[in-house]
Amino acid sequence: MIIKRKLLLISLCVLFSVGFCFGQAKNKPVFRLVPLGVLGGIDESNLSAYMLAPTGSNNYICLDAGTLHYGIEKAIACKSFNVDGATVLKQYIKGYFISHSHLDHISGLIINSPEDSTKNIYAFNDCIETIKARYFTWKSWANFADEGEAPTLKKYHYKVLEPGAATAIENTELKVQAFPLAHSNLTSTAFLVNSNDSYLLYLGDTGADEIEKSSNLQNLWQAVAPLVKDKKLKAILIEVSFPNQQPDKTLFGHLSPKWLMTEMDKLATLTGSENIKGLNVVVTHLKPPVTSISQIKTQLKAANKLQLNLIYPQQGKALNF
Repeated sequence: MIIKRKLLLISLCVLFSVGFCFGQAKNKPVFRLVPLGVLGGIDESNLSAYMLAPTGSNNYICLDAGTLHYGIEKAIACKSFNVDGATVLKQYIKGYFISHSHLDHISGLIINSPEDSTKNIYAFNDCIETIKARYFTWKSWANFADEGEAPTLKKYHYKVLEPGAATAIENTELKVQAFPLAHSNLTSTAFLVNSNDSYLLYLGDTGADEIEKSSNLQNLWQAVAPLVKDKKLKAILIEVSFPNQQPDKTLFGHLSPKWLMTEMDKLATLTGSENIKGLNVVVTHLKPPVTSISQIKTQLKAANKLQLNLIYPQQGKALNF
């Protein structure tokens, strides 16, 4: 009898261990996200930039590049990287994905270009043309690209993205699809990143479809809804710049808590509310002052009827999805 009990206990332990390991493997993170800058507004030390790589890899892409140097140093201080800043900038970042040409999304790339290594800049054509004509010129800076005003220093190469087309990213294991967004009178971009049949969606600045008189977000939700249903979309990074008190006419192509939840309701209509529950939604581009940021968080919490997992990234602190 004692021997039988021991054998039963051993069997139960083995089954528990197998089940536990299976559960761990099932929930193992696919992406590692390191925020180099998380805010909108006037703080030049903390503007939109997010390094993203498959878990276990140092082959990152950088989604927007408003802040680079300070953000990398902050990430090192937070133990998100255990190498020096030059290594992160020159070796870890394999390419830049620029959602649109506003300075708070590209200034870090421009300023750090003298110290950077050779790599690609990925964007829609109109964004790349603005970079060529306005930033990488010899009157405003220097031309570190291989196109545009002569002489060209040939450090960066432009890669024009086509809407909806999957693009394999050089020197990484990732693929990216780009979707247009409406940002006031400018086209912004959403980047859908694919790693081994798992996905992460990053949106640059965007207004709500109703305000922007656009169907861009609806088209995006239709594209990603099957991924949400299949639990393949690990996170959405989307902006909320102003609290609800901001009049619609002065949102200038941004979202408030009310409009974010309006758009999430549209996604839930396509996925079913049971499938969107618990979806990781990383809230980006909150604009100071602190009182406004506090209002945004309070209003989002109150409006979160879909039970989304709202996440507020902190500069330099890695997130895993």
